[in-house]
Amino acid sequence: MAAWIWGIAIRRLIDRLRRSSARHAPLTEDRGVAPSAEEQVLLGVEYGDLAGALRRLSPELRAVVQATVLDGLTTREAARLLDVPRGTVKTRMMRARAQLRQELA
Repeated sequence: MAAWIWGIAIRRLIDRLRRSSARHAPLTEDRGVAPSAEEQVLLGVEYGDLAGALRRLSPELRAVVQATVLDGLTTREAARLLDVPRGTVKTRMMRARAQLRQELA
């Protein structure tokens, strides 16, 4: 699941950079160095479209994404943490993926 989220973020970042490269100079930070691709993806996750899409998930779906993707827990560990059955974690993750896919398309 983490790879899926990173894949979305990276593809969206690349698309955005391609569109803006003709119009804007390369991004630079205060230190005078262009941020790495990973830094740009992290900024997109924190402040970009993906962050907004994650915020729009219901609390139950967001908790499952947080536990499994961001915290790296297994389905079993997430189920124990959230005090729900493993099947519920899988179902909520499926719903979260579908909603994120729709919002980020």
